[in-house]
Amino acid sequence: MDAIGFPPHNVIAMPALSPTMTAGGIGKFQKAVGDAINPGDVLVEIETDKAQMDFECQEEGFLAKVFVSEGDKDIPVGKPIAIFVDDESDVEAFKDFTLEDASPAAAAPAAEEAAPAAEEKKESAPAPASSESSGDRTKASPLARLIANERGIDISKIQGSAPGGRIVKSDVENFKETSAPPAPAAAPLPAAYAPQGASGDAFNDQPTTSMRKIIASRLAESKQTVPHYYLTVEVNMDKVSKLRQVLNQSSKGEYKLSVNDFVIKASALALKSVPEVNSAWQGDFIRQYNSADICVAVATPTGLITPIIGQAETKGLSAISSQVKDMAKRARDGKLAPAEYQGGSFTISNLGMFGVSNFTAIINPPQSCILAIGGTQQKVVADETTESGFAVRDVMEVTLSADHRVVDGAVGATWLQSFKGFMENPLKMLL
Repeated sequence: MDAIGFPPHNVIAMPALSPTMTAGGIGKFQKAVGDAINPGDVLVEIETDKAQMDFECQEEGFLAKVFVSEGDKDIPVGKPIAIFVDDESDVEAFKDFTLEDASPAAAAPAAEEAAPAAEEKKESAPAPASSESSGDRTKASPLARLIANERGIDISKIQGSAPGGRIVKSDVENFKETSAPPAPAAAPLPAAYAPQGASGDAFNDQPTTSMRKIIASRLAESKQTVPHYYLTVEVNMDKVSKLRQVLNQSSKGEYKLSVNDFVIKASALALKSVPEVNSAWQGDFIRQYNSADICVAVATPTGLITPIIGQAETKGLSAISSQVKDMAKRARDGKLAPAEYQGGSFTISNLGMFGVSNFTAIINPPQSCILAIGGTQQKVVADETTESGFAVRDVMEVTLSADHRVVDGAVGATWLQSFKGFMENPLKMLL
């Protein structure tokens, strides 16, 4: 029996939850076969190349069939993972439904061949959203089409977030012409999952997650193809330490500023002062960004992720502090939306809290720079204002990794001097 013999249904395919995602893993299903589905309900946790994320339903219905199991890995984007139907009475019909039934080849163009009289009785039911049920090459809700027409947007350029790639209202409202991600390339079927190696007294093999594979691939590519160079300066932290203490004491518990909050703000203001650093290599051209969208590296149980503090140059220290804490927590819980970690114009990686005094970081392409922050240490430095000619100061080492294709050495040094100036005179950040 092929798809023609089944009631109207929608195929939920493995979604592309990031521009670089070609396959994903299955976490815990939050719904069971027969359960009602409402817009905003979490259907399943999906491990992407960036994070563990909740996949939310966009339409109403009932879960009729699940093709995957918790723990399955390397499922190609676009491969069916579940079926949902509009009517609860149709769930039982999909008990023996197979992947072959859900494939495009099994979906017949029977819509126009069916007897009109029989179909008229079902006109009141919503049109199915999946490609198997529609002859329209671009699947979109009527409201989404209306909004796209009003705004003069070519709806075929929008990537749908609803099941089956269907375009809904929010997709049109969030669409930006210059940032629309390309449709993910069809991924080859994965080879059979290789079990972890035999463990023994000498070693214990651990399976590689999809996220770890992508991190390894992207960082190796960056190190091999991006001409890195490194610049290091020492920053006197005495004034930041004193100002931070004063502000935290006067906050009455409303906020608690960290050194990293000052680093983010100073980096953003320095990017506005030296905009050449706030750029990305695009091959045939260099893109210079108008706002300082700062990525902050956060370690999670599944790997590194970089939430974005957008337009950081316009935000106060308390707002930055609150946003960093919120996004870091949601990153560790796998609750970030793709728009909150995809993109950005500059990255900060801080290992100072681990006692690391200095290090160099690998650039996150297509960005041109990343700033590595070491811990604050007390050092004896020359000081002509003291009787001895020396003084003990709180000093922090920072290292800028820069892409020489985009940022010349003198430009990188100028940016570091600007950053150092804001950090050593932090009152300028409050103006």
